[in-house]
Amino acid sequence: MFNRLGLAAALAIAVPAVVSARAQKPTDPQIAHIAYTAGAIDVAAGEQALNKSQNPDVRAFAEEMVRDHKAVNDQALALVKKLGVTPQDNPTSQALTRQAEAKRAELARLSGPAFDKAYVANEVAYHKTVNGALAGTLIPDASNAELKSLLQTGLKLFQEHEMHAEHLSGELK
Repeated sequence: MFNRLGLAAALAIAVPAVVSARAQKPTDPQIAHIAYTAGAIDVAAGEQALNKSQNPDVRAFAEEMVRDHKAVNDQALALVKKLGVTPQDNPTSQALTRQAEAKRAELARLSGPAFDKAYVANEVAYHKTVNGALAGTLIPDASNAELKSLLQTGLKLFQEHEMHAEHLSGELK
């Protein structure tokens, strides 16, 4: 159902669609939920890769994704607790979750080098799109300075992930 861009394309469509549908920017609780959901999706993708891949480079990348995205999500949870904010589920988060489940199912049918290539290609596209959503929508629309700062820190880390994924993708061809 999804091509190589899969979930990344879905995110590119989902974030602006929610903003347009509401005719206003997302609230901080919605932004927190979207960002957390995106991180949780990449943790699950990394865990899937650790269960399926035998390639040491792909496994090392997946371990990095799990570690880094869990750490950022832990920071996000601590921040919303400190601020007394309850992340608000929203159509963007729901769409991301549905599309991530479909992508995981698609990747589950692959094995060996085919899985590795598809997983890494999706990681390239996913990080590119998440980084675009962070820079273009979530960071500019965040009202709380601490939330905005956490998102900016996440963006820097996820830009490194994107470059790492691109490099790994080139090695798998």
